Amino acid sequence: MENAAPDAASQAVKISGGDRVSDEKDSQSERATVDEKVSATDRLADTNNAPENANAPESDKAPEEDKLREKATTLRMPQPSELLAEARFFFNSIGKRARQDARPKANTDASLAPLAPAAKASANDVADSSPQHWPPQSLSLALQGGGCFAAFTWGVLERLLEEPSVGFDAISGASAGSVNAVLLAGGLAEGGRERAHARLAQFWNRMVNEASFRSLMLLGGFSPAGSSVAFGAALRSGQFDPLDLDPLRRVLAKHVNFDSLRSPGAPRLLIAATRVRDGAARLFRNAEITPDVVLASTCPPLVHCAVDIDGDAHWDGGYAANPPLVALVRETIATDLLVVQATPSRDSYVPITGAAIDRRLDQITANAALNAELAALQWACNAGARTPRIARIVAEDEIEGLAQRSAVDLGRAFVMALHRSGRTAADRWLRGGSQPAPAPQESVPVQPSLVPA
Repeated sequence: MENAAPDAASQAVKISGGDRVSDEKDSQSERATVDEKVSATDRLADTNNAPENANAPESDKAPEEDKLREKATTLRMPQPSELLAEARFFFNSIGKRARQDARPKANTDASLAPLAPAAKASANDVADSSPQHWPPQSLSLALQGGGCFAAFTWGVLERLLEEPSVGFDAISGASAGSVNAVLLAGGLAEGGRERAHARLAQFWNRMVNEASFRSLMLLGGFSPAGSSVAFGAALRSGQFDPLDLDPLRRVLAKHVNFDSLRSPGAPRLLIAATRVRDGAARLFRNAEITPDVVLASTCPPLVHCAVDIDGDAHWDGGYAANPPLVALVRETIATDLLVVQATPSRDSYVPITGAAIDRRLDQITANAALNAELAALQWACNAGARTPRIARIVAEDEIEGLAQRSAVDLGRAFVMALHRSGRTAADRWLRGGSQPAPAPQESVPVQPSLVPA
């Protein structure tokens, strides 16, 4: 067939012999050449696209087609990372919608995002979102332990007591934070703000004046290994203090009216101690709080015996909840919750000596419990749970190099610097954080007016 066109063109030339026939010959020859090129191209394309088993019977082609379809489906399946990203987007969208539906407009900014690392951003957000309710009229407190670092908390509480519009709903505490908590709650129930102010000042004045081994034990300032570092490996629980806890119990009984904690006007308390048999946090409320409960919350294991309560031995509450947060959020009706973080979490130096390593391990352990509860509250907030506005006041943001200082340093200059720094930080928080103040110099003694012991 391919030679038919040239033969027909030759016959036409022979018959006509004219110029017109010659032109038709040239035109037809050109068309034939183009048709041949197109046909060759189509055949080449068909050959490349044809499967290798083109001559196979129809029964063999069907399974091959099924395999191709199956392979294509497999290639379109999403990867696990894609599924995870879609799931996160889905649940985050649900959480955002739930928060928008469940909360008034004034509180739509009350997420936990500003929690880390300091309270300054949180205070600004709170002040901007509802300035007509600032300072908060209903406030709950979570007081972290940390040995003598809890003097910073004393300064924070003292400044809050001076703000008449701020009311206290619930207070949680662990270790030295539990001492501050019962001093505050007992003073408020016993004689109002002035009495609470005096109780705190009396207690801390006595700690500074005595600066004794018993004072350090009372504050829970010794770590699991710190006592061995300071006093030798032979020191064991109960061997150092043959009189057990009676002297410490008397100190607490002198400065805390435990009966007043059960009165209707006392703020609700959550005091944490660590149960030895299972490591769980046990929370004690107002009706259960006795001197033994506070001693259990501040009990360093290698310094004196575990405290027995209801047949269970208890150690320092800072191991399990430092301080209790999730339980406090469940029970509070306050609009705002302030976390006072006394123990430093950041340190740019790598410790080498035994004492420095022990100090750093203490700081990590104390803040691990706090960070775990903050993460749980963050998850609940993302899931749409209603939570109070949470802010933090952090001691290490106010005092430079706090991580290098000892939690058992009850020197007057250091304790008073901590106290002043707490007052400054609380004052800035109450004013919305608009005027940051410089950190105080730890080496400069600060002499606030203290009520004599």
